[in-house]
Amino acid sequence: MIAAYLLMFGAMLLGFFAQFRVKSAFKRMSQVPAGLSGVRAARQMLDREGLTDVGIEEIAGELSDHYDPRSKVLRLSSKVYHGNSMAAVGVACHEAGHALQDAQSYAPLVIRNLAVPTANFGSGTGMFLIMIGLFTGMTGLMMLGVIFFTAVVAFQIINLPVEFDASSRARRALVAQGMIAPNEEHYVASVLNAAALTYVAGTIQSIMTLVYYFLLANDD
Repeated sequence: MIAAYLLMFGAMLLGFFAQFRVKSAFKRMSQVPAGLSGVRAARQMLDREGLTDVGIEEIAGELSDHYDPRSKVLRLSSKVYHGNSMAAVGVACHEAGHALQDAQSYAPLVIRNLAVPTANFGSGTGMFLIMIGLFTGMTGLMMLGVIFFTAVVAFQIINLPVEFDASSRARRALVAQGMIAPNEEHYVASVLNAAALTYVAGTIQSIMTLVYYFLLANDD
């Protein structure tokens, strides 16, 4: 039981650390000016690849940026959309990288998108069964919930290459298209590397959470 609690505590700390790193890196690189805004950088990257039909919208929130493959739209937070900084262009072009993946049917992205319904079902159903099993003492029900929750872990693992590839595309495009100088790439890299840590942390967290519930289900 102690081992299970330590795992859960460790997972929480890892998540907090990853979020602190990405917010800290974004804040620092927001002070480093770039020659264009996040929305202009993303638009240029998309247009150069022939994705003129992909829209870009401003949304509320902090680091809430994402690409919507169903609507074919990049949604950028206000600080990224309007920001003329290395942080803004890095995050914006990372999301544009997802649009490029979608247009090119990048295999890991296709697999990830197909896995979304299963992961959502596994998360909701798995946690429900685990909680019911925990409160009723029905170990079999808890183990069934743990099996369903493995879909979440699988999704997190599949997501890693998708995010790393999007960051690589962003860094290459920013330099190749002259949006930043080659000696400025490390500024963008610091933000994207910190963001990558959150994806790695999320994967480790999901694994640790799975092990935590497994230990609870097998606790005598």
